[in-house]
Amino acid sequence: QVQLVESGGGLVQAGGSLRLSCAASGRTASMGWFRQALGKEREFVAHISQSGVITNYANSVKGRFAISRDNAKKTMYLQMNNLKPEDTAVYYCAAASADGLPLTRSGYNSWGQGTQVTVSS
Repeated sequence: QVQLVESGGGLVQAGGSLRLSCAASGRTASMGWFRQALGKEREFVAHISQSGVITNYANSVKGRFAISRDNAKKTMYLQMNNLKPEDTAVYYCAAASADGLPLTRSGYNSWGQGTQVTVSS
């Protein structure tokens, strides 16, 4: 397992942008972003392969969010554009021990502490 630390959350108006970062303490394979709104289950947002070549997104964020990573800096990013109030949630980064691009929480064995994103209407 590696230690993951998210940053970049905050309060933004609808239509605005934020960029989240996730710094890892060591090398990682597949990495992903999940989010959990108040009273709801944690849900998949996006993931990225170890090389950064393969990415996938939840339908709800496709075309608005972009996931990327800089392996030299051991950091993953989530650029969020055209934010909507329904994007309000705690965002978590996660890392898997293999490069299988898991879609579910069980596929990841390292998690960050989460960063709050609040989008006002």
